[in-house]
Amino acid sequence: MKILITGARGQVGQELTRLCAAHGHDCLAAGREELDIGRSHSVNRLVSDFQPDVIINAAAYTAVDRAESEPDAADRINHLGALNLAEAASDCGAVLLHISTDFVFDGTKEGPYKEQDPCAPLSVYGNTKYQGERAVQDVGGRYIILRTSWVFGGEVSFVETMRRLAADRDELNVVSDQRGGPTPASEIAAVLVDIATKVTKTGFSDWGIYHFSGAPAVSWYEFACEILSGHPSIQINPIPSSGYPTPATRPANSVLKCQRIKDIFGIEQPNWREFL
Repeated sequence: MKILITGARGQVGQELTRLCAAHGHDCLAAGREELDIGRSHSVNRLVSDFQPDVIINAAAYTAVDRAESEPDAADRINHLGALNLAEAASDCGAVLLHISTDFVFDGTKEGPYKEQDPCAPLSVYGNTKYQGERAVQDVGGRYIILRTSWVFGGEVSFVETMRRLAADRDELNVVSDQRGGPTPASEIAAVLVDIATKVTKTGFSDWGIYHFSGAPAVSWYEFACEILSGHPSIQINPIPSSGYPTPATRPANSVLKCQRIKDIFGIEQPNWREFL
């Protein structure tokens, strides 16, 4: 199988590149240096030359707070980039697997979010990702949108931030009124490769949006306590979101219902504790 990976230098992109090579796929892993997904002619040229069976879009503008002051830059990657890839995939007959986010929701629902729940993003980042989803859907064709949350596993993640801070401080304040499912980047990559293998088989028709995140759901405070359980000397204090103001508003509830991906693909939610 020929797989084009965008965002190959990111947390999920690196894991995808490693996995695809391990499975013997013909993989073209493109970072920003090799492919600017915000430029349609660059996308069309690379896709036309490589002729992939599957495009996995792991590229994204993920600086959530900076996006508030750089909306055009975020839109260029998260929205227009997704549109360019969707159109290129449709033109060459490739399957598009596109990663999205829990930030498309406003976090006011009681209980986990299902795929069909209304989107109401609170931030520029969330809105640009939502517009990217809509662009993929409008182009149509064969696509899977995989929404996930609280990704960790690379050098830049909440886990590594907590560990770095714990090395320098004896007390930390962590938000306790936002809940979600921490998700290992390695598991997102494994799920995408698994899905790529299954959807390219003749007869698959369950295209659309799927949710995938780790379990159990926790607050950032509870997550931090687990991360730093080996540092008994550090004091971790729960605080409300109002005690840690940020340019972008985060959803209070980021918990995703992951039943559909289990029903269609047999994929279970990973226990994030096993990956720390």
